[in-house]
Amino acid sequence: MNSVRVFAPATVANVGSAFDVLGFALDAPGDIVEARISATLGVRGVRIVSITGDGGRLPLDTARNTAGVSAAALLEHLTHRDPKSYGEIGLELTIEKGLPIGSGLGSSSASTVAAVVAANELLGAPLSRMELIPFAMQGEQVACGAAHADNVAPSLLGGFVLIRSYTPLDIIALPAPTKLWVSVISPHLELRTQDARKVLKRTVSMDLAVAQWGNVAALVAGIYRNDVALMGRALEDRIVEPERAQLIPGFFDAKEAALLAGASGCSISGSGPSIFALSDSGEKAQSIGAAMTQVLNKLDLSSTLHISRVNQEGAQVLARA
Repeated sequence: MNSVRVFAPATVANVGSAFDVLGFALDAPGDIVEARISATLGVRGVRIVSITGDGGRLPLDTARNTAGVSAAALLEHLTHRDPKSYGEIGLELTIEKGLPIGSGLGSSSASTVAAVVAANELLGAPLSRMELIPFAMQGEQVACGAAHADNVAPSLLGGFVLIRSYTPLDIIALPAPTKLWVSVISPHLELRTQDARKVLKRTVSMDLAVAQWGNVAALVAGIYRNDVALMGRALEDRIVEPERAQLIPGFFDAKEAALLAGASGCSISGSGPSIFALSDSGEKAQSIGAAMTQVLNKLDLSSTLHISRVNQEGAQVLARA
């Protein structure tokens, strides 16, 4: 096998009240990465050959690219573990961006996940999907200054993923509710994760913390009970959403429109500006998406609508050659 081509899906992270600890995967959109063994003798490590779909904005320098950093970390780990098998290998990556940068849908995570899965498959799949998560997190450190896993873990594993702890890393895969539909509206504007983190308060009151804990617990309970109405109520975020909403034009009007159209709950996807809403049918999901789109249209703000179930597969190998 000389090359592997992998698709990694977009994700909704934070999921309302569950800041930095919960995320889930969408069916689409996503990024594609092809990894191949270098044809040049003596070339070791990871090299990024090309990137398309980014408008020329992302670096080809492996040390500054999220996909490159993660794939290189994986190769270094395997080389240290088995230098005879991996020490002389060179990998070349080709990245196809299907996700807009700064969209709140895990753009950096998707290419990072696709890269580590492709590299791992190409090298004989020595690590499990769960074991790949720490390497993908290294790419997130480069992208936004924080090695969080609420995007990369669901993109890798599919479904809902809960991060119980980062030190030590403790990741729990949750079942995907069969009734759940997701409407995601992505305004055509960029919001960098670093900027969205700057507006957050460093401390919160005990009253707010208790309310947030209750909602996160109820959200997990709703997932296990396949109770979309409970999940919607539990999205209530009294800590992060009020701060970040000011960075998203029309957020409160779009949220109100979604709820009036039948959404069980609505909040910010990741750090924004994308907005997601939950419902229990495809018909409702379409109506909710149309209502949010209409709000943004009135603001002369173009957008893209995604209607999806929860992707339960995660990153997918498209081809081997």
